[in-house]
Amino acid sequence: MAESTINTFDDITERLDEIIATVRSKETSLERSLDLFDEAIKLGSRAVDMVDTFELSPREADELAQQMDDDASADTGDAETTADEVGE
Repeated sequence: MAESTINTFDDITERLDEIIATVRSKETSLERSLDLFDEAIKLGSRAVDMVDTFELSPREADELAQQMDDDASADTGDAETTADEVGE
């Protein structure tokens, strides 16, 4: 995948997967592995920048908050069950 075609987070993760597979190959030279490592670092930086600048829509923010509340409630319920079981 050419660097100019890497525009989305999914493109970055796909390319990183390709890099990992190539570096793991016994056929890949040390020099090529180091070049791929440099590319992976750049891609990782781009991914971090994308995440840092990503903004949720109000609807997405509400859905995420609701999901986090649901997860917290489920975790609390599990802890109470465990405490009850220990007390028996």
